[in-house]
This record gives sequence, structure tokens and C-alpha cells, in this order.
Amino acid sequence: MSNYKTDVIIIGAGPVGLFAVFELGLLDMKCHLVDILDKPGGQCAELYPEKPIYDIPAWPVISGQDLTDRLLEQIKPFNPTFHFGQMAESLQKLENGHWRLETSEGTVIEAPVVVIAAGGGSFVPKKPSLAGIEEYEGKSVFYAVRKMEQFRGKNIMIAGGGDSALDWALNLQPLASSITLVHRRDDFRAAPDSVNKMRELVAAGKMKLHIADLKNLVGSNGVLEGVLTTTKEAEHLIPCDTLLAFYGLTMKLGPIANFGLNLHENLIPVDTEKFETDTKQIFSIGDINWYPGKLKLILSGFHEAALMAQQAFRYVYPDKKLRFQYTTSSSALQEKLGVSDKAA
Repeated sequence: MSNYKTDVIIIGAGPVGLFAVFELGLLDMKCHLVDILDKPGGQCAELYPEKPIYDIPAWPVISGQDLTDRLLEQIKPFNPTFHFGQMAESLQKLENGHWRLETSEGTVIEAPVVVIAAGGGSFVPKKPSLAGIEEYEGKSVFYAVRKMEQFRGKNIMIAGGGDSALDWALNLQPLASSITLVHRRDDFRAAPDSVNKMRELVAAGKMKLHIADLKNLVGSNGVLEGVLTTTKEAEHLIPCDTLLAFYGLTMKLGPIANFGLNLHENLIPVDTEKFETDTKQIFSIGDINWYPGKLKLILSGFHEAALMAQQAFRYVYPDKKLRFQYTTSSSALQEKLGVSDKAA
């Protein structure tokens, strides 16, 4: 078990959690971040690393991974500590007024301030209702594509009718030995351009489209040999060694729901002055919080992080006076950022 003490614990290392490190760092607060994923960036980096984002100020277009990389570059001067692959499991108030957070890996972090920036909570894939699917998961059944090269030469069945299913059918088609797209109806929720490209590949014999429901997996010891599908007319056994199921994601708060905070439809209510919850010294920023007029935008989370940091300072440094400064004109802030010589 590892024990740490810091100024602020941030639950969630997505874009909003990362920018919070910057705002807190400007005010001399050190941060530890806890995230269930194995890398920073949250949903942007995990689910849509190559998809473009169009509403980040000053960036007409930027990918989720590029945004993550630039945020990491921005917070480098503040040297945050990351605890990846860990879920924030329990939160306890100590006699000294600090909070004690314990993770699923037994890591213990103590700090006067906790910031919940966990996006929509933990992302859990919606799984097909197929008997024994757990045996195949991570071996021949997957709910996301981390590395395309992993699927080179595979006979792949892709199940789903949305953007993820169509995007990966198109992207993996050049790599795979075969691609079969299975959807319960011949109508797709994906972008029309993607649907048109898929139908062109089907017409050219480079991909198969099968309108049916999944019924059973065929194989043993996690090794898939085929999937039994069913239509109104008949059952079909489609040979494949890989099943990619894209039925969307559900978002769950997970253990955060047990932190004793009041919830509003599975979101955390906050005030709009400090973005503090109804429990002092616990803040919530980004998509996981709620207040009247809330917009679930990354730029809204950035604004919330800035105001949160002002109040967090008062808890971390109760005897210091908070002085508002601009990075453009404050030599002290520029020195923290390592740009004082450039500014001169």
C-alpha cells in the first residue's frame, strides 16, 4: 500500500481534470490524479483519439489525442502525480479536516481538497446478451479498438449500426482477412458518408453485410470460431475469429455514488460561484456536475476549473491572501511556467 499527501486530489484525468492541474498549479497547489484508465485524456483519448473536435477556443480543429498531449505539455511545469488504472473507491474525512482517498489498488492519498472531474463517471460498454461471452472478452471479443494492428489478418465480425461500428468496419477493412458487419436492421445511425462507403465495399465484395440478430457464440476456451445469428427466416453460422461489438456505452458513477454527496439524476450538484458540492472541500467540475443551465462542453469545464481553483486556494492556504494575477503580466506566474525569459 502506497501513502501520499498532497494539496489537491483530482478524480479523473480527462481534459478538464488536466486543465485543473494548470489552474491549481498557478496558485502553488500540487495535485495527484486518479483515473480508472491506463493513460490521461479520459473519453477523448480512450474512445475518440483520432476524431476531430471543433469547439476548443483557438483551435478550429483538434483531435482528442492532440488536445490531451497539449494539455500535458501545458501542465508539465507543475509536475502532477498520476495514479492510472485505479478507481477511487472510498473517501473519508479525517480529524485534521483533510480527506483520505483510497483506490482500488490500495493507494491512499490525503489532501485538504478533492476535485471530482470524472466526466460521466466510469464508461461501461453495453454488451450483447450472449451466454458465456465473458469467457471470450479480451481474447476474441472486444468492445473497443486500442491498436488496429492487433486485428491484422483476422476474420472479423462487427456488430452495431452506429458511428463506431461503421468507422471501424471501414478502418479495419484493409487490414482484416474478412469483415462482416451485422446489424439487426438495414438502417444505420452512422454518418451517411460512412454508410455509403460501407455499401460500396459490400457491392464490390470487399465486405459482407448481414441483417440479423446475434444468438450464440461458437468456440471454446476464449477462442472464437463463429457466431450464430438469427433472422425471421433462419439461423446462420458465420465463421469468424474476432467479434467487435459496438452497442454504445453506459456511464456509471461507480463508488463516487457512495461518497455521501447529494446527487441529481446521477450527477453532482454544485454552486456556480466555486463549483463546490454541498460538502465543503469537495468540488466537481466537467460533465459529472450539474447546475441550472449546465452545458456539457469541454470549454465549460475549463471555466469551472478556474473558479474552483480560487476557492481551493483558501482551503489549502487558509492564512494566505489570494491575489488575482494574469499570466500575461505576472512575472511570478511566468517564472512558474518557465517562460519568464521568453516574456522578457
